[in-house]
Amino acid sequence: MKTPSIYSLTFVTLAVILLCPSTTFADKHNDFLKCLKHEFHNYSSISNLVYTQTNSSFTTILQSSIKNLRFSTPTTPKPQVIITPDHESQIPPLIYCAKQSGLEIRTRSGGHDYEGLSYVSQVPFVIIDLINLSEITVDVENKTAWVGGGATLGSLYYRIAEKSPVLGFPSGLCSSVGVGGHISGGGYGQLLRKYGLAGDNVIDARIVNANGRILDRESMGEDLFWAIRGGGAASFGVVVAWKVQLVDVPETVTIFRKRWTLEQNATQILHRWQYVAPVVDRDLFIGVTANRVNTTVVASFFSLFLGGADRLISLMQEQFPELGLAREDCVETRWIQAAVSFAGYPVNTPPEVLLNRSQVATVEYHKMKSNYVQTPVPESGFEGVWRYLYEAEPVGKGYIILIPYGGKMAEISESATPFPHRAGNLYSFSHYISWGEGENSDSESYISWSRSLYDYLTPYVSSSPRSSYLNYRDLDLGVNNVVGETSYAQASVWGKKYFKDNFDRLVKVKTMVDPRNFFRNEQSIIPNKSKRNGRLFHVDK
Repeated sequence: MKTPSIYSLTFVTLAVILLCPSTTFADKHNDFLKCLKHEFHNYSSISNLVYTQTNSSFTTILQSSIKNLRFSTPTTPKPQVIITPDHESQIPPLIYCAKQSGLEIRTRSGGHDYEGLSYVSQVPFVIIDLINLSEITVDVENKTAWVGGGATLGSLYYRIAEKSPVLGFPSGLCSSVGVGGHISGGGYGQLLRKYGLAGDNVIDARIVNANGRILDRESMGEDLFWAIRGGGAASFGVVVAWKVQLVDVPETVTIFRKRWTLEQNATQILHRWQYVAPVVDRDLFIGVTANRVNTTVVASFFSLFLGGADRLISLMQEQFPELGLAREDCVETRWIQAAVSFAGYPVNTPPEVLLNRSQVATVEYHKMKSNYVQTPVPESGFEGVWRYLYEAEPVGKGYIILIPYGGKMAEISESATPFPHRAGNLYSFSHYISWGEGENSDSESYISWSRSLYDYLTPYVSSSPRSSYLNYRDLDLGVNNVVGETSYAQASVWGKKYFKDNFDRLVKVKTMVDPRNFFRNEQSIIPNKSKRNGRLFHVDK
């Protein structure tokens, strides 16, 4: 049975909007601005950080980091106000005024948001855009860094390399992703088999909670600190900065990209990859993408190896000779230049390109879904996937993305952070379809393609629950009621897929720190209603 989209679940919301006078939104908007002027005694000092719909820069600011055009249409609900604070002390009054005026808050750090939950809502809302909170301070001696919640992964990589060529951080491949959302969902990258996730390497944070208090790890307590490192921080507050543990990388790393077509036995090579990539030396990451190119499907094996090419070739000849890797396929470089290459640039491009927030990431219409594979997929299973990739063209561009696990990922407990997809998972299997603006008149057909492939994969991926990755948000999995209460049973439909048994602990933390459910969206953690009127243990001191 096809899962309804969020828009088919908002009849109650739309009815409320249609039945209430249009002045309701305007009143809330005006009340919010009046409150800001009262709370900020020197309002002129922040007035240039507040953008209303009548401001000439409003649309530019709103669209500045939106990467999914599905949520940038004339009919997409817009915020009443956008605020771009440049200091954490400005955020508590924003929370207070949003409460006072009946507006909800959406927090945005980057905009790589597959369902637009950081900048779209079906109820009146304001956006706190953290773009100005992007300072990064690297401490080489202690191998740590404080990273502003609005920084990008690329800027973090650049600032680390600026200080040391032998330090790095295990996070995403796409450099224009915002640090805040990436870490709060777990955050995987090409170092995950060696060092785990971005969220696994966070050692402190600063968060503004629902009461407007600014807390660090000590004052927020270990329960809340656990929750924000993979449970979606937007359910619990506004994380303004993260302190991360940097990791060792060698002076020389090796990268390669090896492509095989179906006619060159790509299916057989990919089938073999499943038995090698999750168990090979943890210094070696080999991911795979596949898509249709003209009349065939191309499987592209892309890799980062923490060492030199000679050792890599020896390792590959021993454990994965089917790939046919040769010395000329390999490029020895520095870790920072590998990050440049993974971001989509020629490997020798100056690393300053990573500071460009808008680089490379294509702004288009798209839909993403994710799964986890626990037993190898047979060749016949992949052959069925190829049929879907053929069908995606020419109406859209379909891709599959396979990310190997094992190594450090298999050694970290499922409950160490809210991200539970650890031992027992061979790799993540995600699929993605994109389409251009001229093709948008039939968006539902592309989304239907994505759902159909998801259904096809059912026999080959995890079950009970069928798991998904939080940072690849998918509202097809289920949604919260945007008006009124959501039951535990409703929320657990999607919550168990992202978090498995960790969902129950997240609900407990939510109940402790935000019992009135101020920080909410269509897939936010809900408080336990039965505990609201009872004695609550508060995490913050």
